[in-house]
Amino acid sequence: MTPAALFLTNFAQALSTMVLYRDGHPARERSTDKAYARLRDLQAKDPRPLFSFLGTEVVYGNVSIRELSDWDWGTRLANAGIQRLEFDADVSREDFEVFLSEVLARLTMQAIDTSGVRTERRTSIKFGAIGVRGEQGTLKPESQMLPTATIAYTLGEEAETIRWMHEEVMTRGELPLMEAETVVRSLSMAMHGDNQIVIPLLQLREFDEYTTTHSLNVSVLAMALAEFMGMGPKDVRSFGVAGLLHDLGKVRIPKEILNKPGKLSDAEFAVMRRHPVDGAKIIVESDRQLDVAAIVAYEHHIMLNGGGYPSMRFRRDCHQASKIVHVCDVYDALRTNRPYREAWEAERVVGHIQKGIGHDFDPDVVKAFTGMINTWEKRVAVVDESMQVKAPAPDPHEDRKPVGEAPVAPPAS
Repeated sequence: MTPAALFLTNFAQALSTMVLYRDGHPARERSTDKAYARLRDLQAKDPRPLFSFLGTEVVYGNVSIRELSDWDWGTRLANAGIQRLEFDADVSREDFEVFLSEVLARLTMQAIDTSGVRTERRTSIKFGAIGVRGEQGTLKPESQMLPTATIAYTLGEEAETIRWMHEEVMTRGELPLMEAETVVRSLSMAMHGDNQIVIPLLQLREFDEYTTTHSLNVSVLAMALAEFMGMGPKDVRSFGVAGLLHDLGKVRIPKEILNKPGKLSDAEFAVMRRHPVDGAKIIVESDRQLDVAAIVAYEHHIMLNGGGYPSMRFRRDCHQASKIVHVCDVYDALRTNRPYREAWEAERVVGHIQKGIGHDFDPDVVKAFTGMINTWEKRVAVVDESMQVKAPAPDPHEDRKPVGEAPVAPPAS
């Protein structure tokens, strides 16, 4: 076993022992000593070890630890808000023990007794969410991390991370895959931080930020719909990443075309139609394991009857994820103010989607989407980047009128 895997194994054993024994018990002290010794062994070769927890995948530096492919502690730590963990070279035994107590408190949602802890804050151990970038790209210290026990998230950091990702693609041609995965996990935590699901949709501030806002919203809607359809966590997360990256090819479209207030010319529309192919190429060249995201980027404008774009030489069925993202894409696009039209009301949008059943949209997906909107309509929280995501209290006595029954006008150009 590698030193990194050996440390994490003992780290988890120390946490498990702390659950069983009271503070000061010899078994608890021994397990903490052993884990700390493994950390110091690791730091003999790597003074500042950095770990990232992406559910079932554990990354040391930039390398996946294959020995821990079935290590469920990665998922536990990520769900507790510890997606990235970094140790400084001078971390002390006392710092390490206090950190273990705080991790345990996060995992069990218990309050931390700080009466006997020294007053100054530790900076030798940092943890937080991947992609939450402070000055000069450093991780925020744990004292600045959001609590995970309540639903009180903003989407500002996620939006900033998406803007940064798009800039990286434009300037360096590289897609930061770990940040994309972590934005999706952060959105999932915001959706599930309460006893009931919340669907946090970001409100557009400026027209030139549409791609960022739209990417986040489609990711949230795709995950909510996949979950509503009964899919497992792995597929839900995969569809969320696909939704987040579906319009990635638009980073190569000039802003004057993306934000044009009037109808596009034939030449401009030809440029716009290239973004599914460009997006799929960017994703495939970055990581071939993101096959679902690449397929969705390519297929999300293809209609059920084979129309749309890009044109397929041979007629075939699109991936289920593409059908889901297609509906979510249209819903969020029509619900958003654009330079050339006002946002539509939810009822009108759902009605338009229902009109497209059989030729544009998959019937089963539309049925599920309409059911989700009807069932979870009170769980939608429209926020801007500075507002906290807080779900309204549901009214169990409220008679809800199903949406999608309003007269439908032809879609705007």
